[in-house]
Amino acid sequence: MNDNNTLYPPIEPNRSGMLAVDDLHTLYWEECGNPNGQPVLYLHGGPGAGSSPLQRRFFDPAHYRIVLFDQRGAGKSTPLGEYRQNTTQLLIEDIEKLRVMLGIEQWLIFGGSWGSTLALAYGEAHPERCLGFVLRGIFLCTKAEVEWFVNGMKFFYPEIHAAFANAIPEAERGDLLQAYVSRLFCDDPAVYTEAARNWSRYEGSCLFLKPQPEAIASFESDAVSLGIGRLEAHYMRNGAFMEDDALIRNIAAIRHLPAVIVQGRYDVICPPVSAYRLHQAWPEAAFHVIGDAGHSSMEPGITAALVRALNQFAAGQAFD
Repeated sequence: MNDNNTLYPPIEPNRSGMLAVDDLHTLYWEECGNPNGQPVLYLHGGPGAGSSPLQRRFFDPAHYRIVLFDQRGAGKSTPLGEYRQNTTQLLIEDIEKLRVMLGIEQWLIFGGSWGSTLALAYGEAHPERCLGFVLRGIFLCTKAEVEWFVNGMKFFYPEIHAAFANAIPEAERGDLLQAYVSRLFCDDPAVYTEAARNWSRYEGSCLFLKPQPEAIASFESDAVSLGIGRLEAHYMRNGAFMEDDALIRNIAAIRHLPAVIVQGRYDVICPPVSAYRLHQAWPEAAFHVIGDAGHSSMEPGITAALVRALNQFAAGQAFD
């Protein structure tokens, strides 16, 4: 086991494949680590960001049976950026199909940002399938959080928000979300590709406490930006297909399970108030605010806290 709470060395999947979940969507999935180990499911952010090889490295491969997959419309799943037949309820069904296919009874659920949203939604729907939760950069997809993402981040990143807004004609800037929706979901590839790149660049530029040019560049790539731009706008305009604040109201379904919440103090994308609200509703969960970190799981303090939590769970099925 890794005692210094740094990422584990790079690993390759033991097996991977494509799982058709309906007549439109086919999901990429992979398994790494110990085939007979404790199952853990990694839920990526966005929605639409997809998984990456780096995310395998949070987990001790000698202990964990590590499952990653790309959600509908994301990463290697097809079709990329597809928002039709794409709801939180369908993603929850997909997770269950994957679990059954892999022959897993219960698993630890790991999710950051949108992944924390989906982790909570899945857990509240299927608490009997969950061993516990590792949650980072909490996003509950409330109206207030969506409004903050679209308009509030300008108070910390005015020049980045200005570039995001200025890509839209002045007459439409009163409702930036709708303005982007109309472009992201049009039929002209030139229009929706540019809109997706502008949306994704906006988010990527605000991920870290200290700017990371390589992160911004990766968010601007077509493979990433189309999934992020389209699916984030799709889920935000639909309130993640849940009643507002449903995840907090339904928390009793999972309060008996071990959990840890890791939050960057200077997370501008998902401000700490959401993590605080979740902890107030779930006081049994361990709660760690990282004082020198923004949003990304690759912030050093956040990475260390996540690896430490996973090592703790491996050792004793609990968090502190």
